[in-house]
Amino acid sequence: MAKSKTQFTCTACGATSSKWSGRCEACGEWNTIVEEAPFGAGPAGSSLGSAKGRTIELSDLSTEDRPTPRTVSGVKELDRVLGGGLVPASAILVGGDPGIGKSTLLLQAAARFARQGVKTIYVSGEEAAAQVRMRAQRLGLTQSPVMLAAETNLRDILTTLEAERPQLAIIDSIQTMWSDTVTSAPGSVSQVRAAAHELTAFAKRKGIAIILVGHVTKEGQIAGPRVVEHMVDTVLYFEGERGHQFRVLRAVKNRFGPADEIGVFEMTGRGLAEVGNPSALFLSDRGKPSPGSVVFAGIEGTRPVLVEFQALVAPSPNPQARRTVVGWDSGRLAMILAVLESRCGVPFAGLDVYLNVAGGMKVSEPAADLAVAAALVSAREDAALPADTVIFGEISLSGALRAVAQTENRLKEAQKLGFTTAIAPKGGKAPTVDGIALNRVGDLASFVGDVFGAGGDANN
Repeated sequence: MAKSKTQFTCTACGATSSKWSGRCEACGEWNTIVEEAPFGAGPAGSSLGSAKGRTIELSDLSTEDRPTPRTVSGVKELDRVLGGGLVPASAILVGGDPGIGKSTLLLQAAARFARQGVKTIYVSGEEAAAQVRMRAQRLGLTQSPVMLAAETNLRDILTTLEAERPQLAIIDSIQTMWSDTVTSAPGSVSQVRAAAHELTAFAKRKGIAIILVGHVTKEGQIAGPRVVEHMVDTVLYFEGERGHQFRVLRAVKNRFGPADEIGVFEMTGRGLAEVGNPSALFLSDRGKPSPGSVVFAGIEGTRPVLVEFQALVAPSPNPQARRTVVGWDSGRLAMILAVLESRCGVPFAGLDVYLNVAGGMKVSEPAADLAVAAALVSAREDAALPADTVIFGEISLSGALRAVAQTENRLKEAQKLGFTTAIAPKGGKAPTVDGIALNRVGDLASFVGDVFGAGGDANN
């Protein structure tokens, strides 16, 4: 009988190899290689052995199923990100930085679901039951009929869920779960993978919705093997800066709704409060027009959001100029700087560049290119844009401006907040929104010359 070969797995990135080494060749981490048996090794050395499986029932694409029922929590921002509510038998993974408010959000959501008659169990693997009760008391949730447990043994948790048959179970967190069928320590790649697989399969088999809390690495990715994100139906990230009270719940994967949808919350002394109009909140502290300040009309999921880009350009005292970015992609900033210098004659050599998205928001949309370019040139030329102007558009490497989607929705959101002028790329049909004057430009050089008068003769 052939013996199953032992494999070695990196606990940091999940990469596998046939032999042990002190350093993982995939991610470069030291002392993260552990030994584990191959998953599902059969008695004959194959993954399935010699047992014969059953025949699967097949159907065609025209099979009509009833629409998936949803349970609304009453937390509108959470329901929006979930795609309209909680779907039975779904598995949801929520990740975020330590202390960002994941447990607070889910405890509040559990209380809302329970008050509406949804049988809810909250299992904490990181805190004692008394600590969770203290948080519930601070949030004013002690009268909510949420069933609470503090446990890390996966077998005991599944047995309890089997007996209680709740409609919703929250596991906080997946990294603390321990399965006695896996020999490695809790939090290891093997344990996280096994626990996620068992819980997800249980949710599908019993029709119970399960929410898993996941820790994140220093790079902002959910810790453990990436296969966990593939197992679940929905992946949500809870984002925010420690120095700001705003928190953003973002869907990066959703089988039951739109991805990239966001929900905005404000951290208060009584927990997380919903923000119905995030644009007004992100722009609430905006004062008089100043150089380097530009308002961008963006789209997050299905929602238009206005945020402020702030740029500072100053002579560098160091041989190597600094490029510091908060809330945007640093690689895209380098591209915009190169296009401004190469296509528009606006040099940034010897200048430190700082770029920030106000309010702790993170923007990834390419439509922010033109707003970033405007903020950079505004800061460099010490020339402020009018306070009633919003800007959006994508920049190509040739310096041309490309039209972006949902222009009308962006303009309507800007008009709602009192903006009267918008600058956007040419191309496509120009929407008409009452109260908004739309200025359309064809390339970046024309925009820089017309708005700032900057160009090849710009002074350092």
